[in-house]
Amino acid sequence: MAMTHDTPGSTGESTTEGIEESVREELLALRDSIDNIDAAVVHMLAERFKCTQRVGRLKADHDLPPADPAREARQIARLRELAVSAKLDPAFAEKLLNFVIAEVIRHHETMARS
Repeated sequence: MAMTHDTPGSTGESTTEGIEESVREELLALRDSIDNIDAAVVHMLAERFKCTQRVGRLKADHDLPPADPAREARQIARLRELAVSAKLDPAFAEKLLNFVIAEVIRHHETMARS
């Protein structure tokens, strides 16, 4: 089973000791779901980066710029709308996408130099 901590830097010891059994079971079930979702997010990001690596190679091969600000702006607007419909903070969604975009551009710049 995955570690049952809730906070960064935790020692990994269970924080469920001494609480009502039904609460402990629900907490552990929720944590298992969170662990599964985290794994899915990592795998989805890996697939996304495989695609962006191919985009980067195509751009490098055809002397296209590593960044596409117009596309990035469209993607941010699109993701913000998706976040609202999913009841997720759109500012958080934008920050996440900006982080991913920055990493993609870094990869594309590296490819362009090689």
